[in-house]
Amino acid sequence: MSDTQKRLAGEAAALRVEAGMKVGLGTGSTAAWFVRALAARNLTDLRCVPTSEATADLARELGLPLSTLEDTPRLDLTVDGADEVGPGLALIKGGGAALLREKLVWEASDRCIVIADAAKVVKTLGAFPLPIEVVAFGHKTTGNRIADVLADHDIAMPARVRSAERGLVRTDGGNLIYDARCGAITDPSRLADDLKLITGVVEHGLFLDLADEAIIGTDDGVEVLVP
Repeated sequence: MSDTQKRLAGEAAALRVEAGMKVGLGTGSTAAWFVRALAARNLTDLRCVPTSEATADLARELGLPLSTLEDTPRLDLTVDGADEVGPGLALIKGGGAALLREKLVWEASDRCIVIADAAKVVKTLGAFPLPIEVVAFGHKTTGNRIADVLADHDIAMPARVRSAERGLVRTDGGNLIYDARCGAITDPSRLADDLKLITGVVEHGLFLDLADEAIIGTDDGVEVLVP
């Protein structure tokens, strides 16, 4: 059922795009539905900036015209998914290991829409592990610094480097991902600031004050949330 909800959200967001727009394309299973729906509209004069190589491959396959932030430094709209959607449209993102590129594209956009299935809407952020992107050099030392910051926020579990069968997961930029099982994040703004002060941390998955609107797929259609 969540796939249907994701599809509904993606299709609804695609209707917000107009011909001639410069559009950021998110990453992940829900964002993929948006990319497919956008391509199906056959709008003219679009310029699309993907947030990952995977999204770029999908968009290219569907015939969407691609650009980069270097060539298109300001975007009209970005549509992307989220791992959690909390109060005020505070988000956790980065489950797909694209958080740095995603945040760069989000911050270059005049308007950002988050799309998700109903299960992603939560009362408190933190049940989904918070991704933290770090440079590979000295990453274990950085991980220890992250653990200290988490402890200061009463989060006892240290973050763990993300791995897969092929080894450590690397982002499109060659960085590593640490996942912090926070349980509950009581002060997202302070945690976001403290994590960014750590040498070696490139970016974190707290997306705060960036989403202008959320389109949530439900069993009864879509629900629109605003901050």
